[in-house]
Amino acid sequence: MTTATATEVQNNFGKYLQLVQTGEEVIILRNGKEMARLISRDKSVSFLTDSLIGVLKKDYDDKAMTAERMARHESAD
Repeated sequence: MTTATATEVQNNFGKYLQLVQTGEEVIILRNGKEMARLISRDKSVSFLTDSLIGVLKKDYDDKAMTAERMARHESAD
């Protein structure tokens, strides 16, 4: 996972887009706080699919899913 300021991303968008295309996630910071996450379409579809499966099964706990996702992303670093 890569972290960059909003200005860095604005000035070097192509560079960060290439990182995303290779599977990297880019966290965009503004004033030192996470404001956005740039991820590939495949990863976003996967996240939505996982969420919908839980909703359809009526087995959806957003806090648990968020914690699980964060743990996956932290272990990838």
